[in-house]
Amino acid sequence: MAEATKGLSSKERIKKPRNLMPLHPAELRILSWTEVPIGYSREQAMDEAIRCIQCKKPECVPACPVGIDIPAFIKLVEAGDIAGAAGKIRETNFLPAACGRVCPQDKQCEAVCIVGKKNDPVGIGNLERYVADYEREHKLDRTPVIPPPTGKRVAIIGAGPAGLTCAYELRTRGHEITVFEAFHRGGGVMVYGIPRFRLPLEVIDEDLKLLEDMGVEFVYNMVIGKILTIEDLLEKEGFDAVFIGTGAGLPKMLGIPGENLNGVYSANEYLTRIYLMNANEFPRASTPLYQGKKMAVIGAGNTAMDVLRTGKRLGADVTCYYRRSHEEAPARTEELEHAEQEFIDFKWLSSPVEFIGDERYFVKAIKCEVMRLSEPDESGRRKPLPTGEYFIDEVDTVVFSLGCEVNPVIPSMTPGLRVNKWGVVMVDHTTYHTSKKGVFAGGDVVTGGSTVILAMGQAKQAAGYVHEYLMGQFNYELNISTDPNAPGVQWEGRFAKGKR
Repeated sequence: MAEATKGLSSKERIKKPRNLMPLHPAELRILSWTEVPIGYSREQAMDEAIRCIQCKKPECVPACPVGIDIPAFIKLVEAGDIAGAAGKIRETNFLPAACGRVCPQDKQCEAVCIVGKKNDPVGIGNLERYVADYEREHKLDRTPVIPPPTGKRVAIIGAGPAGLTCAYELRTRGHEITVFEAFHRGGGVMVYGIPRFRLPLEVIDEDLKLLEDMGVEFVYNMVIGKILTIEDLLEKEGFDAVFIGTGAGLPKMLGIPGENLNGVYSANEYLTRIYLMNANEFPRASTPLYQGKKMAVIGAGNTAMDVLRTGKRLGADVTCYYRRSHEEAPARTEELEHAEQEFIDFKWLSSPVEFIGDERYFVKAIKCEVMRLSEPDESGRRKPLPTGEYFIDEVDTVVFSLGCEVNPVIPSMTPGLRVNKWGVVMVDHTTYHTSKKGVFAGGDVVTGGSTVILAMGQAKQAAGYVHEYLMGQFNYELNISTDPNAPGVQWEGRFAKGKR
């Protein structure tokens, strides 16, 4: 095939139709937890790779938070060198199998694909998934060369995407790494927040095993901020630096009547009970979960799609309520399409105002106000406006999926660690160093709820500066005035190259 495609012009490549990802039929997949996409065959992957025109200035690379050389790995797939493609991806991405499945490629690399200006964009995510699965199934060696020990020790708080990425990057620089995790296993949101029909557990476990094989130590059931503090890690346990990668696990609610009724959950609790604690297998598993037959999910992001599709698999009639329209739904295009295929109802322009309970204080109905959209503002966003019209639906389970905030445990127990008014940990926008010397942070803990790949990108960048800090290559001036109202990655720190 490689020989046959050498003479294809860019125009001929652009005209080729995209290879759609094969899926299990919707009527069968809602009856099991089997992964929905089947995956490309070798022939489909190589044929999809042909569609890449190998741009001289590829916009997809800077659009990738971890900087994968996308044209290079796709070119290797086209040539049939799948092992080479796997090695190319691993130069910059520690979690390719997960990223190929859950990254919002439609809003990142594929959104800027030049082919996508005249046709469907190249299936970058599908190709990444194919390459990573090939690597795992053929047991290719993934272990990097570890340099001689530096004598420096780093504590990583949180075994989610940010913490695992930072651990990998720092271990490949020769540092001794210990990861502290509050739960009884690693993986973070990839385990407790993303369903198995999107991301199989064996994919995550392979990456955890890789870190263990590299010599990374994991300490589970350890709540930093309660059992040990960051100051304990630095002063008593002998760590030279700390990276906070605890994510954002504090759910947002609406503050409307009836939120405390039985049968009303946050998405965090609902998904964690099922995917970390196996509540769907009660009583074989010890964690119970009340699951009714008429389920309402509030929100239309990726997590909302996960809740909707999980509820369907547990036998409920499921309805999504969202105060904006289908066009404004923040979920990945693919996830929204899969939910629609799986016989889930959507009530757009519907804003809950009250949950109504029965005599046992169980939720029995949801009251919503019908909304309308304003004209687009300067950002192009259309605001939902009330109409004064209401409706009531019978429900017996409600799940909020409105995003998350940073858990306050670590900030509240760490003197000198600055947060903004939303509780987000404030960091220097270049180095990800916090206001406490030797302490870095990245991922959702500094952005609020975001994506796996963005958390990885921040952790990867932070790891480079943690390394420089450990090796005495710069010093921080921490007595800097900051704006406590600043959003996101927040404050303008100063760091000087040279000895500490």
